[in-house]
This record gives sequence, C-alpha cells and structure tokens, in this order.
Amino acid sequence: MLFDVTRSELVGIFGEDRIATLPATAFPPAAAGTAGARLLQTVGAPTGTLLLRRPDEDDGVLPLVRQVVHIEDFEDAAEGAGAWPVVGWLLNAHLALDPVSGTVHAFDPDEETVRELHTDVSSLIQVALRFQRLLEEFAFSGDEEADFERLDGEVDRIREEIGSMDPVPFEDEESVWSVVGDEIAMGQRFKGSSLAARSLSG
Repeated sequence: MLFDVTRSELVGIFGEDRIATLPATAFPPAAAGTAGARLLQTVGAPTGTLLLRRPDEDDGVLPLVRQVVHIEDFEDAAEGAGAWPVVGWLLNAHLALDPVSGTVHAFDPDEETVRELHTDVSSLIQVALRFQRLLEEFAFSGDEEADFERLDGEVDRIREEIGSMDPVPFEDEESVWSVVGDEIAMGQRFKGSSLAARSLSG
C-alpha cells in the first residue's frame, strides 16, 4: 500500500457514523482476500464526495462492472474487466477494483471511457480523506480574493502531496479527481454544516 491510513485516523476526523465500509461477503471470492478489499472492509472511506457502493439488498454482493455498464462499449477496458467488483461512485463514474493488480479504475458510462484512477485502494482513501477534510474544515474569512487564493493553494497542496506518492489520480485535468479539485477550488461542494458554508453565509 502506498499510503498509511487507519480506521482510527478516519474516525478521529469524521466520527464513526461518517465512515462507510464494505463487508468481506460483498466481494467475489477472487477479490475478497486482496489488500484493497481488506482496506475497504476494515478502514473504509469517509462519506461525502466519494460514495462506496452498497451491496445488493437481495444477495449482499457488489455488482460487477459488466452488470452496471455495457463493457463492450469500453474499447480500452482490460481483458477480464467485466468481472471486477464495483466498489464506489465518484462524480459520474463507477469505481472498480482490479483484484489482480490492486488498481482502482473509473468507468464513465456517459463518455464510454475507462481509466486507471488509483495505483491502490490506500490512495483512493487518502484522496477522499484529504478533500473531505478540506471541505469540512476550511473557513472563509470574508476577504474573498485572499480566501479563494488560500483555498486554491490547499487544493494544489493535496494534489502535490498525493502526486508525489501516486501520480495517477491527478494525471491530467480531465481525471475525475482533478474535476473534483477544481470544483472545490471554485467554492463548490461545501455543505451547509461545514465551517466554510457557515462563514460564507455569515
């Protein structure tokens, strides 16, 4: 795993009720024992921008890529990608775990594109943690120009710190995490209960 991330760290920041996990039984046998699946089972991810997929209510398992998209429409999909479990949702993309390599891929059904999004699941959790924490802890001071410059700097810092370990999430301006970062830098995605939203509303 590229990043150290623990359940206690996430709980300390967001609280127990804001951390989503996936049960071991939700994964297909080929993926259940992998390092990435174990992280999603034991550590989880903060809810908000990133949404972990809920297992099917009837059988308790995660859908496979071929069950949520027409895999034949994705020319760049790796062989066997249709059998990968879908573990989450980000913007308009299904996130799937390749149990062999441990990488996380984003399938965009609108654009019919697939791209590697993370080298491993620890990177996915770390990016979600940092952006979600920024959304909840950033406060505007009232000096709009200085505030947005500071906010933009915080987003850039996250990109650089993640990129030094895993260049994949922010590889180019069109990756879903790059789009999320741009939206945050523009003052979007702040919820009403966050420091930023409260300070903006006065």
